[in-house]
Amino acid sequence: MVHSQTIRKYSNEFMNIGVDARAFGMSNAMVAHSGDVNSGYWNPTGLLKIEDSEAALMHASYFANIAQYDYAGFAKKIDDRSAWGAHIIRFGVDDILNTTQLIDSNGNIDYNRISLFSTADYGVTFSYARELPIQGFQYGVNAKVIRRIIGDFASSWGFGFDIGLQFQKNDWQFGLMIRDVTTTYNIWNINEEEFQKIKDAQTQSPLQNQDLPENSEITLPKAQLGAARKFDFHNDMSLLASANLNMQFQQTNDIISTSFVSISPAVGFEFGYNNLAFARAGVGNFQNTLQISGSEKVSFQPNIGLGFHYKGISVDYALTDLGNQASALYSNVFSLKVDLSIFR
Repeated sequence: MVHSQTIRKYSNEFMNIGVDARAFGMSNAMVAHSGDVNSGYWNPTGLLKIEDSEAALMHASYFANIAQYDYAGFAKKIDDRSAWGAHIIRFGVDDILNTTQLIDSNGNIDYNRISLFSTADYGVTFSYARELPIQGFQYGVNAKVIRRIIGDFASSWGFGFDIGLQFQKNDWQFGLMIRDVTTTYNIWNINEEEFQKIKDAQTQSPLQNQDLPENSEITLPKAQLGAARKFDFHNDMSLLASANLNMQFQQTNDIISTSFVSISPAVGFEFGYNNLAFARAGVGNFQNTLQISGSEKVSFQPNIGLGFHYKGISVDYALTDLGNQASALYSNVFSLKVDLSIFR
């Protein structure tokens, strides 16, 4: 076998989807103000804002319920200056038809030879956050383990690190998150026996790619720079406004794109009443999309969401891609967050 590796423009993309319906409702503009168990994903520095320990769950369906996206997280305060967390993400498609053996050696179609397999991506993250000696500054780090499985055909392990910072000055909050700061390295194990079955099944299609894929890939760093501010009004009303600049250090179809960096902005708003009920809206994922005519058009993804918080329990919902302004299909996202200290 020839071993090779490649730097992919899009690699481990399931780790870039996001977690928590609250965040989705605000178009993922979370890096500056995130401050709960879900900070392990958005910016591990925010774990310092939890009071004791928290747990979170989320479920979403993608591509007309074909793919299932699930998340669970836990975080706990260590002392007044540090906290830790652990989180797991699964993005999977189950019960895929394997038709590589549909035609037997005599050329006959035998539907009993069809089997099922699943493909699933797992991301496990361990987070640690600590205050810095400089007033107003905190930092957090993630260690990530990636596991990807494509039935019996192939599987991979990957490892990487993230680093985050948050700074607060008066009523303003600022944040920086660098994902895959050391690059994330995935090593694939290809089942050559199963791969040969695919090649044999494609003998009638010479245009199909029948070469073994690369056995390793590298995910390049990405950065998110954010700012947020909360405004408190009379009658227990509040408004949280936040913005992100999401950066990739390569040329993509983001609205701002150069050979060095590509940038897509995102803004989000959360209107709250008495810290009990919340309405959210946001817009992000600004892309230059190619039209059938050959011209380019700026697409974007508007989102909305609702939330309810009572005695340490938060239930949130988000509807992504409202009005189908982006190429992505809309999705319903539900999440639950619990302050575990209420059970003591």
